[in-house]
Amino acid sequence: MSFFRKRVYACAGFYTVSLGTGRKEFHPKKPRPGIEHYIKEAGLGAIEQVKNPEHIDEGIIGNFIASRFCRQGNLGGFFPMVHPAFQYKPCMRVEGACDSGGLALVASVKTILADLADAVLCIGVEVQNTVKAVYGADYLAAAGWFSGERKNGHAYFFPDQFAQRAGACFEKFGYDRVRPGMAQWYANAIENARKNPKAQEYHNTTSDLYGTGMTQPSPKAFCEHINVFDCSKVSDGAAALIFASEEGLEKLGVDRKDAVEVISYAQVQDNLTTPPPDLTKLTTCEIAAKRAYERAGIGPEDLGVLEVHDCFTVAGLLAIEAAGFAGYGEGAAFVKDGHTKRDGSIPTNTSGGLIGYGHPTGATGVRQAVDVVHQLSGMASDYQIAFGSDRVYGMLSSMGGNDKTVVDMVFRKID
Repeated sequence: MSFFRKRVYACAGFYTVSLGTGRKEFHPKKPRPGIEHYIKEAGLGAIEQVKNPEHIDEGIIGNFIASRFCRQGNLGGFFPMVHPAFQYKPCMRVEGACDSGGLALVASVKTILADLADAVLCIGVEVQNTVKAVYGADYLAAAGWFSGERKNGHAYFFPDQFAQRAGACFEKFGYDRVRPGMAQWYANAIENARKNPKAQEYHNTTSDLYGTGMTQPSPKAFCEHINVFDCSKVSDGAAALIFASEEGLEKLGVDRKDAVEVISYAQVQDNLTTPPPDLTKLTTCEIAAKRAYERAGIGPEDLGVLEVHDCFTVAGLLAIEAAGFAGYGEGAAFVKDGHTKRDGSIPTNTSGGLIGYGHPTGATGVRQAVDVVHQLSGMASDYQIAFGSDRVYGMLSSMGGNDKTVVDMVFRKID
């Protein structure tokens, strides 16, 4: 029996350039687009791919913390900016830290399954280059338990959280086993980003990517166990995707072959006030993956493409294990051996991931979904991978906080 009571499809994916350091056009002292402009750009990019956008019934906007970075709330009020037909139609904003985009995906699917809409425009957005990095790190600490953790936390709160995970992995599995995997993850991310003109690292010309990834940390300036190359960048951007029922596709004028089917999802929540049970595991991500597979009736071996939340390189390694592709403690070797490359056994983060494409936090989950949809529908341009007839599924894992809020979603290519 299908996990869903009826078929749900995703189509018309689009995302903006991830703007920030690394992009040639970025300058911190020059005017840049505001959050409303990103919402409109992403929304238009999606609806321009359908014949009848007036049949979109509702909007969902995923965003983490515009009220701090942009002093802007009430983001649903920007939905009618996208198209005149959206005036007076419902729209709401959802938030779950860096998984805000993932929650937007779930909210869109639920709305269709509830028969409250036949077509939903899902948008994720974040603008973060409005303050200095150290202030931004303080804003982003709201993704953790602020009153219980922030006061005694590192100035760079989340980099330190994942540096602690890296340190725990070094201690348990050995530095010489884990660190090369982290460096290889960085190299893969930049290599993939160089094939994606919208990626923040698209212009990166570093010759020795692996050597750069192996750069020793500088604890006095940053964090104890990770370097700056282990981190996703501060990013501005947005992504959009349309979800529809079969009736919705027909109303929108979208051919079924230009869509992919959503098969299952799992949304898993851990207690924000408790520490991770094991720093060397992404426990919540693992639970989410298992539930998503079970509900889809598939296993890891059925996936042809994977998107994971590599906010830090060590998170990428642990996410591979959580998704069931490597055993406990074996993620680093799995990555170092090339299995996550575009031509590997499980192509992962093919457009650059969070480290290569960028991490506009509220947009990330939606961007991940767009890349899975593009891969499964053959629309991934220069970073398109080949699919065998036995591996027609793709999955994303979107994480908020330190493995606290997680969405995994499985998609299937339509024959």
